[in-house]
Amino acid sequence: TSPTFLGEVVGVHDGDSITVLARGIKEKIRLMGIDCPETDQPFGEAATLATTRLALHQTVTVTNRGRDRYHRLLGEIVLSDQRILNHELVREGACWWYHVYAPHNTTLQALETDARTLKRGLWADPAPTPPWEWRKQKK
Repeated sequence: TSPTFLGEVVGVHDGDSITVLARGIKEKIRLMGIDCPETDQPFGEAATLATTRLALHQTVTVTNRGRDRYHRLLGEIVLSDQRILNHELVREGACWWYHVYAPHNTTLQALETDARTLKRGLWADPAPTPPWEWRKQKK
């Protein structure tokens, strides 16, 4: 897979995982630098709906940032209107900036700070549980 490629978003698994069809091949992509609430977690369904509304059936540009430990492609997704899906989800309060995996991403950091300040999305909750903590509690 090339560093950057065009494809159509044909599936949304949850807020931070999509499937893109490119050159006849379906590729599961984990959105880089963000972590959305799990589906069974508060705001999880809202995060999935946000990703669906923004990206499903759109032709997008995927920037390949390598693979995660589950062999999913880590990607930054540029929507047809040139907005970056990863950024839009943080801006809307649909997810956390995943600072463990994107510690130097000052754009995501600033977008999360704004969403928190404005109490957008999951930040309307005074103490939302980060998905990495939710996953630990579920084990």
